[in-house]
Amino acid sequence: MRTCESCGNIYDKAFIITLSNGDQHVFDSFECAINKIAPHCAHCNSLIIGHGMEAKGTFFCCAHCANAESHFAVDRLSDA
Repeated sequence: MRTCESCGNIYDKAFIITLSNGDQHVFDSFECAINKIAPHCAHCNSLIIGHGMEAKGTFFCCAHCANAESHFAVDRLSDA
């Protein structure tokens, strides 16, 4: 039995997510995992749960938000 680090639920089916830097996190649901470790869009602050995009080290949920930042000129997701 492990304790979810997001909601505190003690659950026998909790799972561990290991990030690329070796940090490990315990969650009881994907909802808790997303809310705890998903990045936020630098423009609209939405949780990025899909592919999103990165431009010059900044994360965005979509090309529209990247373009909304005047110092980014991103027309398509593949341009990031």
